[in-house]
Amino acid sequence: MSQPSPEAYERGRGMEAHNEVMREVRSRNDTTYDPTEPTRVWLDEDNTPDGVYHSLTIILNPGGCRWARAGGCTMCGYVAESVDGGTVAHEDLVTQLDACLDYERERLGDDPDAPDRAGLVKIYTSGSFLDEREIPAETRRAVAETFADRDRIVVESLPDFVDREKVREFTERGLDTDVAVGLETATDRVRHDAVNKYFDFTEFEAACLETPAAGTADADAGVKAYLLMKPPFLAEPDAVADMMRSIRRCAGVEGCHTVSMNPCNVQRHTMVEELYHDGGYRPPWLWSVCAVLAATADVDAIVVSDPVGHGSDRGPHNCGDCDDRVQTAIEDFDLRQDPSVFEQVACECEATWEYVMAEETAYNQPLVT
Repeated sequence: MSQPSPEAYERGRGMEAHNEVMREVRSRNDTTYDPTEPTRVWLDEDNTPDGVYHSLTIILNPGGCRWARAGGCTMCGYVAESVDGGTVAHEDLVTQLDACLDYERERLGDDPDAPDRAGLVKIYTSGSFLDEREIPAETRRAVAETFADRDRIVVESLPDFVDREKVREFTERGLDTDVAVGLETATDRVRHDAVNKYFDFTEFEAACLETPAAGTADADAGVKAYLLMKPPFLAEPDAVADMMRSIRRCAGVEGCHTVSMNPCNVQRHTMVEELYHDGGYRPPWLWSVCAVLAATADVDAIVVSDPVGHGSDRGPHNCGDCDDRVQTAIEDFDLRQDPSVFEQVACECEATWEYVMAEETAYNQPLVT
């Protein structure tokens, strides 16, 4: 991409413009949420450096990301699902945890082939779990104690708040610990101008160095990088190229052992939704997801993808006929890391995707909806 002149582009002005638009869009949300109920919880399987685990995924509702309340990322609507006021008491967060544990007991208890409990627990907050203005220190320690009998835990955080002493509260209990960092892209300009995230790649690298130092004799720690496939303002071929570069760059950073590529979906109360309704945004093709995963299967890291909302107009999709088959291939790749799975799916719409990849530019996208 060309770099604008200083006269045409002042560092910070674009970010403030994004924030102003995002605040206005989010002000239209009038839904309220119970501070004693988690946002979401489910059971699944996940690939980790120690193999595939049954996983319990918990999305707590602590009041939302502070950056999102300032305006925040162009594609993220999670703050719209947060409790009003921006804070939730420790006691209410513990009640949310208890509800998630009840869910796990009920679901696993009904499945004779399932383990008694998930070996992997993933804690998301739609913000930064390690930011004590969002999650109190006593809640963080309560989470560590609650899941001390598990094998592995994932917590999410912006790189600013990744601190080895906080991470060590988990590893000293014998929990292998991964910090999920929403990097979105290894390209600073795309992160700043398309995603509206304020930090640089160097800060991600610094956070990665903090996690191995937090390991103990009983447990390791590392980083799971989250990337965003096709933020707004990027054409399909640009988004694919950016993901391939970003995955390779992340895999080369010490301490980063997993890269999760998340295809963008259209969430409510976001700038992406505004563009989508005006015909200015199409979620990525599932063929693009396959292309990136196949091209980066040789990197020294686990690379996975979870296309949320696949097959819908607001989620990553192809033509509609092949979406479920392609999604199954992606799920298979996540667990086995074998790119040959993509050779087993085909559809006539692949020719349309190839046309988009050859002809679409930022000036004429979306070329095909």
